[in-house]
Amino acid sequence: KEIADKTRELALRERETLLRLAKAGEYRDSDTNGHVLRMAETARLIAATLGKDAEYCDLIEHAAPMHDIGKIGVPDSILLKPGNLSPKERQIMMHHARIGYEILRDSPSQYLQFGATIAWCHHEHFDGGGYPRGLTGAEIPLEARIVAVADVFDALLSERPYKQPWPLERALELIRSESGRHFDPECVAAMMENLDHIVASRGMTPAVSKPWNR
Repeated sequence: KEIADKTRELALRERETLLRLAKAGEYRDSDTNGHVLRMAETARLIAATLGKDAEYCDLIEHAAPMHDIGKIGVPDSILLKPGNLSPKERQIMMHHARIGYEILRDSPSQYLQFGATIAWCHHEHFDGGGYPRGLTGAEIPLEARIVAVADVFDALLSERPYKQPWPLERALELIRSESGRHFDPECVAAMMENLDHIVASRGMTPAVSKPWNR
């Protein structure tokens, strides 16, 4: 029992360290409203709806908050710019995917290894139009496909230096329109199945939305 208790304590400490690391990046990005926590919960719900086991759901929930940790390598003048980025600035911003991967990839921790994959691949698009490598479909690891839709949906509903929060229906329309292009349709469908819970957790009224078809 003592060994089991110590193992459990170590796991809890590791998760707390991961969360604090992710929150450090979140505060630098001027988002103090819990984006990483909301996004991680949405990712867990999507994974569970897709039939992933408890271990996978735990991994993605605790690794997803590190998706943008590479932004610590992006200058504030770009990260917090209220207007559109220039082509050069956009190239610098896009480099955060590799920075995050390099920070996390060599750890023996499963959470950090999972986080490295997510950081490296969550800006890939289902149709190949994303970055950094232009991966398509199943070439993109599932955890990155899940985080992609969870991240964008919460970001649309959140205030950023360059935008106000979007109305719920407008955000949903964008997610629907990008299914099969930016996002994996299966991940979008799984998120829609959990929509009432996701929006209620933000204190929003669940939307009266069109039926979702894959």
